[in-house]
This record gives sequence, C-alpha cells and structure tokens, in this order.
Amino acid sequence: MTFNDLKSQVSTIITNQGLNRDEKLLGICKLLETNIAHYNWVGFYFKNGDKNELKLGPYVGAPTDHDIIPFGKGICGQVAVSNKNFVVPDVSAQDNYIACSITVKAEIVIPIFVNGENIGQIDIDSNTPDPFTTEDERFLEFVCAEVSTLL
Repeated sequence: MTFNDLKSQVSTIITNQGLNRDEKLLGICKLLETNIAHYNWVGFYFKNGDKNELKLGPYVGAPTDHDIIPFGKGICGQVAVSNKNFVVPDVSAQDNYIACSITVKAEIVIPIFVNGENIGQIDIDSNTPDPFTTEDERFLEFVCAEVSTLL
C-alpha cells in the first residue's frame, strides 16, 4: 500500500464520527504498523498537562515501560524541546536514546502542533537499520496535521 493510499485511510479514520479520539489514534497506529513493513512500534506521546513531560497515548507494538518521558530525555523528549522532526538511522549511535527493546534499530519522531504549540508527537520504532526516507517524514507530517484536528 502506498503512502497516498494510506493518507486517504488516515483521513477516513479522523472523520469517523463513530470513534472517540483515542480510538481514532489507535486506529491510525494499527493502520501504519500493519501496512508499513518497517514500522514495528507506532504510538503517540502528548504533553502531560502543564508538566515538562510527555505521557504515552495510544500505541501498537511491544509493551513499553516509558509511560512518562521528561522533556529533553530520549528522542521523544528532545523533539518536545526542539519542535523539529528527529530521524535516527541507528539508535545505538545516539547518546540520549531511551532503549525500549533490543530489537529496535531506528526511530523517527514527528511533532504535532496545535495553534503553533508542540502538544505531542508520533513515535515510530523500526527493527530495520536506517529505513526512514524523506517520504516517511512527509507522510508522517501529514498524519500529524490530520491528528492535530482532533486535539
């Protein structure tokens, strides 16, 4: 399935009036993890109220102990501070990486903005070394823009 095919399915999930916000987010996670071979863990983190930390939202993949991530810590925490996409081709080369699983080789994190504020992110782990392309980034930016309409 192409990214364009997936874009229309993401939009369909977002506009489904029969689902609540978390059901829509979980549906997107399932859609991406099922249809993109190098997406092995797909989840959302959101700013935890007024605290300088992220709280885990809906996800699919192996269970994680990282329900809360302080701003600045790990790839997700760095994106919360930088407000920029972060593509990590090799997690073992990152000093500030929080290991979730020994099988993870690469990670991509894209921020979600609402009214110019970074309120969360999509986080994707891959068991494949260096799998993420510019097309992945653009597609995930689209996903985050769609998700921002729910928040």
